[in-house]
Amino acid sequence: MAGRKSFLLRVDAAVLEAMQRWANDDLRSLNGQIEYVLRDAVRRAGRSIPPAAPTPLDAPPDDPGGPASDAPASTDPDRQ
Repeated sequence: MAGRKSFLLRVDAAVLEAMQRWANDDLRSLNGQIEYVLRDAVRRAGRSIPPAAPTPLDAPPDDPGGPASDAPASTDPDRQ
């Protein structure tokens, strides 16, 4: 994954357990929750963060043949 860095974080066990409970409540991974809290703290401190690059999970799903499709509605003469 480009643009992401790994590092070791030493943290008090009680803090880690609280973060895990919070992550579970928000349906996030522990890593995602820590990043969320850090980004929020940076934003509240008035520091700028460049926008994150979109991941494949952020992309909208392809919709071939959806309502905006250019394909004819039906080729059956009885249905027209």
